[in-house]
Amino acid sequence: MHTIGESISFKGDADPDNEGVNDPEFGAYSYGDDSENLLANRKALGGKSINDYTATKETIYFFEDTLLPGTKVFLQRLLQESDTTKFLPRQIAESTPLTNGELSQILKKFSLKPESKSASYVKNTVKNCERPEMRGETKYCAASLETFVDSGVSILGKNIKLLSNEIGDETKNPSFKIGKGVRTVGGNEVVCHKMTYPHAVYLCHSIEGTEVYKVPLVSDDGTKVKAMAVCHKDTSAWSPNHIAFKILKVKPGTVPICHFLGRDTLVWVSN
Repeated sequence: MHTIGESISFKGDADPDNEGVNDPEFGAYSYGDDSENLLANRKALGGKSINDYTATKETIYFFEDTLLPGTKVFLQRLLQESDTTKFLPRQIAESTPLTNGELSQILKKFSLKPESKSASYVKNTVKNCERPEMRGETKYCAASLETFVDSGVSILGKNIKLLSNEIGDETKNPSFKIGKGVRTVGGNEVVCHKMTYPHAVYLCHSIEGTEVYKVPLVSDDGTKVKAMAVCHKDTSAWSPNHIAFKILKVKPGTVPICHFLGRDTLVWVSN
């Protein structure tokens, strides 16, 4: 029996204090070089050095060959309260595009003061929706159900299905062991991360060379979960400063790098 991943403080799927490619969560969204966010990363580490991963036991990044029965993982993110915001109808959603040029109008629309915490979440979502695609990535943001479905179809075709984390009984125990039956559910995927916003917004992207896994987990109190994980086979386009390389002590493009997905993340895969 062994434990995968290293320890690091972890603040949730779209926390504005974690913005930037050097933060653990934004490994899910952005892979380029953004040195201005080093201070944000220090904040995410609770003021600790980037080399000090002892803040929590959270399993962040790990190697593909450790997805084995009996492996211990610590997944506080699966216990986070689910975001219940709903999509807007397409016509209403498209009336205010998620762009920096519309930011002041967006804040006004939702009666948000520019320096408020809620506004920082909105700014963060807009920033990530506008960032450039990296090599091998196709990306879009969906604020309506129609866009969410249509964009998935445009990338993968009509024969697709939607997957999510399957959490039965709620548990307060974030300590899990991987059970038997880890299986791949495809290499043609679009992973959709739910952003923090006044209504539902998903940042969806498909990255070449990504494998999606369904991973059975059993918590220490016996609660069973089927969690989603992805393994990126080709990381050569990622920034050398990406925190995954610091945690795993490897270089870009050398080995597949894996991570579990957040509670509200959805995944389109070819059927």
